[in-house]
Amino acid sequence: MFLNPFPQFIMFDLDNTLAVSKQPIDAEMASILANLMRRTRVGIISGGGLEQLEKQVAAQLPPHADMQRLYLQPTSGAALYTFDGMWKKKYEESLSDDEVRRIEDAIETAVQETGVVDTATPSYGERTESRGAEVVFSALGQQAPWEKKKLWDPEMKKRHLLQDALIHLLPGFEVKIGGSTSIDVTKRGVNKAFGVRKISELFDIAIGDMLYVGDQLSNGGNDEVVKETGIATHAVSGPDETKQFITNLLA
Repeated sequence: MFLNPFPQFIMFDLDNTLAVSKQPIDAEMASILANLMRRTRVGIISGGGLEQLEKQVAAQLPPHADMQRLYLQPTSGAALYTFDGMWKKKYEESLSDDEVRRIEDAIETAVQETGVVDTATPSYGERTESRGAEVVFSALGQQAPWEKKKLWDPEMKKRHLLQDALIHLLPGFEVKIGGSTSIDVTKRGVNKAFGVRKISELFDIAIGDMLYVGDQLSNGGNDEVVKETGIATHAVSGPDETKQFITNLLA
């Protein structure tokens, strides 16, 4: 039960919640989100960088969408951008050059120790990418097609092995499973729960008036961490279910 009749802020995971992994939202989702933005503020939180969130969501919205009611939180909530004619940074928990090097070295060690990634096989783009506030390791490469990604680790066993190895190697950092083939590393305590709390703090919105929608809210999923804030949550299995949920909510 929300403190007000309708959530004052609805936060969405991106990949496999609003869109297929790294693909733009479709026209129907864009229209539904624009309608939702007439009623409330909407946030998108993802392990991707700002450019990815712009490309996948913001650039797909119809001209009448109220962009000032859209909030982008790239790099798993380590940064926030709001729109005022252009995207403007509200905060960013950036990693130092030394921290990035430590993380990249640890990723290389974890990959060797676990053996879950065949590094002799060419990847689809770079496997490791620094995004300012986050370092992301994508087992098949940053540009791997969805058909390949969904077959790589359907039971999350490989990602859990990598995550456990990195937690041991990087005790001062936050290590989370990202997308279907990725591991995200940020500063300690900087995760999607941090992103929820920053929205509440910066815009004076009670967490009891917020809602989080994601496809990985179950135990071990990359959205599960938001539950520690007390935010209301709704689990979906993919974009089609998200569309139906928003449509029902608006009705």
